[in-house]
Amino acid sequence: MPETKETQRERTSSDETPPDTPVLMKGGNYIREGKDSHKSTCIIFSCREEVGSLARALNVFETSKVNLLHIESRSSKRFPGEYEFIVECDTSTGNMGMALEEIRKACNYMQVISRNYKDNLDVTPWFPRKIRDLDKFADQILSYGSELDSDHPGFTDPIYRARRMKLADLAYNYKHGEPLPHIDYTVEEVETWGKVFRQVTKLYPTHACKEHNHIFPLLVNNCGYREDNIPQLQDISDFLKDCTGFTLRPVAGLLSSRDFLAGLAFRVFHSTQYIRHSSVPYYTPEPDVCHELLGHVPLFADADFAGFSQAIGLLSLGAPDDVIKKLATCYWFTVEYGLCRQDDGQIKAFGAGLLSSYGELEYCLSEKPELRPFDPEKTGVQSYPITEYQPVYYVAESFSDAKDRLMKYAETIPRAFGVRFNPYTNSVEILDSKLQLENLLKDIKTDLNLLQTSMVKISFEA
Repeated sequence: MPETKETQRERTSSDETPPDTPVLMKGGNYIREGKDSHKSTCIIFSCREEVGSLARALNVFETSKVNLLHIESRSSKRFPGEYEFIVECDTSTGNMGMALEEIRKACNYMQVISRNYKDNLDVTPWFPRKIRDLDKFADQILSYGSELDSDHPGFTDPIYRARRMKLADLAYNYKHGEPLPHIDYTVEEVETWGKVFRQVTKLYPTHACKEHNHIFPLLVNNCGYREDNIPQLQDISDFLKDCTGFTLRPVAGLLSSRDFLAGLAFRVFHSTQYIRHSSVPYYTPEPDVCHELLGHVPLFADADFAGFSQAIGLLSLGAPDDVIKKLATCYWFTVEYGLCRQDDGQIKAFGAGLLSSYGELEYCLSEKPELRPFDPEKTGVQSYPITEYQPVYYVAESFSDAKDRLMKYAETIPRAFGVRFNPYTNSVEILDSKLQLENLLKDIKTDLNLLQTSMVKISFEA
């Protein structure tokens, strides 16, 4: 889950702690922010297809005494006949500035992507370009394991805290491509899940949107959704993959808004596996497995909602901090607390924070809150409370309409390139050349020809 105001506390860093260990910070949470714990910067550059071109480029880093952590080479999609290199550098070594200047002189194209972008005006904020790059911010979490705030229901329960630590450790050490951790939930945990399950499902027929109500029975039949069983992430992820290409990934705690949204760009949803404390089954101060599986998961099986969620993620890649804040707020008022208008004109809930909370699900459709039409430009600057019901909700006319509005809003984002998700390679392509756009246009024309042919066949059969 992305960062909330509750996690925006004082942060420090520790250079003495090994890079693979979470750091306990003031306030009781494990936090990694600021300088990238990997101390790395990615440089993308193109060289002419000549013998020794890579060797000459690498010699620049050797001369500057900059250590290279990873090197990849591909045929350039921007310049025919050239190679494109992706080099990950250790910025704690050598003269990085000199290396960048020499590479810039020798190449037709160069782009620098780094988590340390705030120190450099010409650097793009780091973002994953391949789905396995999501591993790189697995330790960039804002909270971790059993380190709970003093007002948390489980703060004085050592058994609960040890359990939280165990599940957080499994997520913390997970790598892309591995089977999702299987959790043998305890009797107490299943009972807590059952109480929430029974309560919220009573309201679904009358309060949840039709898309949610259409998919929920499929989760019951395919993924083991029952009041006496907490479903496993692997079963759900496999189901979502078949429906819309979305998958789940375990997360040890809260992610920053930038990192969480980046996952959505790859149709990956970061999900917790721990559950709220049994003493307060109808309340949780942070996202837990009830919130994730009852609130979020169902709609990721809907094509329009999946497209809207990925659109927010793609818009976030490489965007400035102020844009990230606005996109995260749009996410809050849609994916978390969104309402939508149905075909018959009725307003129903689709936000996960509503669908996993009996009390707010009732409240949001009462006459108490104010309802406004979803408009990214206005919604993105709306303030909101964290620990109480929302005084304002935004209503989307439909998921596809919300996506269209978001795409229109994207035209105002100050980013010097476009991005496109390639489902064949599970990677993000940076679009910043005429040739790339021409190739994209060819793909669109192919799809349009297929559409036209299919329409003719359907019309003929009719």
